[in-house]
Amino acid sequence: MTGDATGTADGQPAAIALIDGEHYPPVVRAALQSLRTRFRFVGALFLGGREKLRFGSPTEVDRLLAAEYGLPVTMAPESSGEQAEARLLECVLRFLERTGARVVVDLSDEPVVGYKERFLLMSAAAARGVWYVGADFELRPQPLERLGSAPTLGVIGTGKRVGKTAISGYLARQLSAAGERVVVLAMGRGGPAEPELIDGAAGVTAADLLAASRRGRHAASDHYEDAALANVLTVGSRRCGGGLAGAPFDSTVARAVPLLRSVPASIVLIEGSGAAIPPVWADATVCVASAAQSVEYVAGYLGTFRLLIADLLVVTMCEPPLADAAALGRLIAAAHRVVPGLPVLPTVFRPRPLGDVRGRRVAYFTTAPSSNVAALRAYLQDVSGADVVVASGDLADRPALVRAVRRAQKEAEVFVTEIKAAAIDVVAEAAAEAGKDVVFCDNEPVAVEGGDLKAACVDVAARAQQRFATARPEPEDVRRTHG
Repeated sequence: MTGDATGTADGQPAAIALIDGEHYPPVVRAALQSLRTRFRFVGALFLGGREKLRFGSPTEVDRLLAAEYGLPVTMAPESSGEQAEARLLECVLRFLERTGARVVVDLSDEPVVGYKERFLLMSAAAARGVWYVGADFELRPQPLERLGSAPTLGVIGTGKRVGKTAISGYLARQLSAAGERVVVLAMGRGGPAEPELIDGAAGVTAADLLAASRRGRHAASDHYEDAALANVLTVGSRRCGGGLAGAPFDSTVARAVPLLRSVPASIVLIEGSGAAIPPVWADATVCVASAAQSVEYVAGYLGTFRLLIADLLVVTMCEPPLADAAALGRLIAAAHRVVPGLPVLPTVFRPRPLGDVRGRRVAYFTTAPSSNVAALRAYLQDVSGADVVVASGDLADRPALVRAVRRAQKEAEVFVTEIKAAAIDVVAEAAAEAGKDVVFCDNEPVAVEGGDLKAACVDVAARAQQRFATARPEPEDVRRTHG
């Protein structure tokens, strides 16, 4: 599926129409006729409703509608219950594949298609890189550039603070330990003005990040975090804004792609930012969601789109008080209603200091929800042997963080901090001012409920490598969409 929705030989993109029986057929026929100056219709998907149909038995509807509209008509499945969403999604995805349509034109309306159903249909179109045209809106999925030089593994999220960078770092460490030459592309809200390379294998210290911060950089941006915690080569870029289907409003990722192609890699991790997705093709995709999120944000709206393009769903923060077993069960069930059989791996995060803090008085700084800080503090004490005298979840709340670091300057010997938010320009600066050591802290994902996170990482990376190896060669300048 090359190009975008305008790329057809006759200037009119191939389109399918979504129709229903709550509209009188001549009304739909007239609408289709008016739209033929813009689109070349190759079929229609009938979504239900029979109030305005004068036809006889249901078995004749598709044939009679085809004669009415002058288009082949496919009937969407009439189903209810837990499998209804999955059946409709499968029907739309297969219909798009069979027709080769590049545009979905939605001529339907409630009660057949309401808000929930429309997001479902939009998600299916977006997952195939297809432009969705509604009466008063359009959703155009962003084009994706194939890297071409190495397999790509996408790590995307369903929102901010779901642990996506921690999962990406874990993937990078596991694959690197297995002998892969790993490079990470990060796209942050505080990334550099021009894409840059950071050599994590050479080591990234607190002094390095302080120096970057003092030069005006956001030194806790994701590419710095990946380099420091995973010890791999990273490429940093920036983005602003995020659309429904993950497109940033503005980004420097396109300028980062030549950097990626210039460095040797056996696999490249393409890391999203919040719910935004870099405009680079991923041969396989890991989607990261939090069990503390609303189920609708994970499996509804355009979360459905993210699940449809995922090969693995990693659910983080799967523990009280963030989420209980019932909440986790509802989220997994909702994900499986959208994509039956999607591998789902529940996890929790645990602090992992990168230095020895045994027997030392520690101030611990995290972005974890305040309700979970006490549990993380206890774990840090038990496992590292540190005496945690200050524990703050205020890295993203600067006024509260300033109060916490003032206390830490008086009571702690060493500052243990995640590389996020104000970790460098507030925490590391306060440590330097007081002559305290800084130890970076990773959020280590740990699988629960018998899951095997390492095996899941190896499997999804192997899937990316296999798809890359079997893909048809294409020119570097060909831009593609999901599907």
